[in-house]
Amino acid sequence: MSPFVQLLAAIALAPGALGATLIASHFAGGIYTLSLAGSNSSGTLSITSQASGCGVTPGWIELYSDTRKLYCFDESWMGSGSTAEYSVANDGRLSVTGQLKTSGNSVHGQLYGGADGRSFVATVEYSPSTFTTYKMPFSGSKVLQLQKFTLAQRGPNPRQDVAHPHEAHVDPTGKFIIVPDLGADVLRVFKIDSSSGQLTACSEGKADAGDGPRHIKFWKSADGLQKAYVVNELGNSVSAWDVAYPSDESGCLNLKKTQTQSTYAPGKKGGSTTKAAEVRVVGNFVYATNRADQTFGSQQDSIATYTIDPATGAIAWLEAANSYSYYPRTFQFNKEGTLVAVGGQTSSNVAIIARDPATGKLGKLVANLQVGQKGRAGEEDGLSAVVWVE
Repeated sequence: MSPFVQLLAAIALAPGALGATLIASHFAGGIYTLSLAGSNSSGTLSITSQASGCGVTPGWIELYSDTRKLYCFDESWMGSGSTAEYSVANDGRLSVTGQLKTSGNSVHGQLYGGADGRSFVATVEYSPSTFTTYKMPFSGSKVLQLQKFTLAQRGPNPRQDVAHPHEAHVDPTGKFIIVPDLGADVLRVFKIDSSSGQLTACSEGKADAGDGPRHIKFWKSADGLQKAYVVNELGNSVSAWDVAYPSDESGCLNLKKTQTQSTYAPGKKGGSTTKAAEVRVVGNFVYATNRADQTFGSQQDSIATYTIDPATGAIAWLEAANSYSYYPRTFQFNKEGTLVAVGGQTSSNVAIIARDPATGKLGKLVANLQVGQKGRAGEEDGLSAVVWVE
């Protein structure tokens, strides 16, 4: 090995050295591959490639690292959409390997069922109030099951005029799908028939009126206690839920809300345009993003941080951290838990922020890059999602 190659290898293995790939989607249609280089205290982001194929309004991306497959869901509200499957090369470059024609307005989707847990795909459509499933692969696939959600009566928030499913989240066992419904103030629970992909409705989890549940994440303690945490977009809060699994295969998953905490520090609250966006769980910490609060100055919104009591699963306020972005719609932590990538929707930037795994606190801005054209506050444009390729 030459001295130059030895030097490069030493740099790559040096403590704190960065070398990572991320993928970000933009509401204007582009899917971007990003490269992160530098150290844990100072880095640079750059765009290395760009792809298309996910319709006109890519709204959510889901990466399966073991197969290096990325799935992008089109949020187009024009009456049709195009969900896309990509193969992720070693350098992060994307190649379209399948496309699925949909009715559009898909705000989220995940794969589920089958021997590999990837035999079907579930999507939720926000404005049509529908939950749709398809059989894999994408090519030639038609609707397997479609459910239309309705309301018995309007909710207290003006946005709760109809049912608004916002996520199709597969639980950790792969046996159930949970659909937080922002319009209906419920968590809809569906049991999966793994072989056929058919879904059967279970009893719903009841949120408080006006919560507007948006996304959910599960947590399990070292002693086996299981909880779920839900970010409530309309209520600007995070709720803790008890999780009870059935004793036999014929039963259903049960969810019961036990606690709700504001996404703002005690004594503070959001404004008329603030909207909680996304929730993540890392170890014994919960994080949720706030949009349009500008807690840290002009176009500098916050990330709420909570501790999880390992014995009870209860959450407690820890701090508000700078998201270094405006309208942080999306964020994801790296596997080591040392960095978080935040996607600012309106600022259309990806911000890489340091994290202390011991305290759970977020720190300094490590790297930052505008990706695509900036959006307009409150509109469906700008950056839509970001994921680490690990």
